[in-house]
Amino acid sequence: MKENCKDQDLALVGRARAFALGAHAAINQRRKYTGEPYAVHLAEVAALVLRVQDVTAEMVAAAWLHDTVEDTAVPLTLIETEFGARVGQLVGELTAISAPDDGDRATRKALDRAHTAHASAAAQTIKAADLISNLRTVEARDPQFAAIYMREKRLLLDVLTRADARLRSDVRAIIDDYFTRQRADERA
Repeated sequence: MKENCKDQDLALVGRARAFALGAHAAINQRRKYTGEPYAVHLAEVAALVLRVQDVTAEMVAAAWLHDTVEDTAVPLTLIETEFGARVGQLVGELTAISAPDDGDRATRKALDRAHTAHASAAAQTIKAADLISNLRTVEARDPQFAAIYMREKRLLLDVLTRADARLRSDVRAIIDDYFTRQRADERA
């Protein structure tokens, strides 16, 4: 996308950005732990996706929109109508499928992991960028929950087999570094 950026690519990304920011702002969504506007997370995920070698406008648009269906009242059909089938497909692949009545947290995470395992390389790449953004925040702000979260995300990383290799490596480094420090703390 970077080298052959067309006006319609820029327009698609700009519309997706504006739509996502508006949807999350409408519910005054804030980042858990930091209280920052949710736009900070969305911008970080989109920026990480832009680093990927074979990035497309649809991937960047989906990066902006990746939590819209899951966190707001916007249905996936509206994403598909507004941004096209490919962006809708990516957002659908990125949206958790579990519901609170599907069982305990471990059961729900297993369902979502299975869904992500079947996602396209583009969706898995966006998910890896999402993980990087979230992993950085959770460890710093909630050390007790971080241990559970890091174990869950290590399992999720195992199914991101088609994600961009550099982003996967970054996720693995964050998780490995966390567990290395935990083992060192236990020995101290």
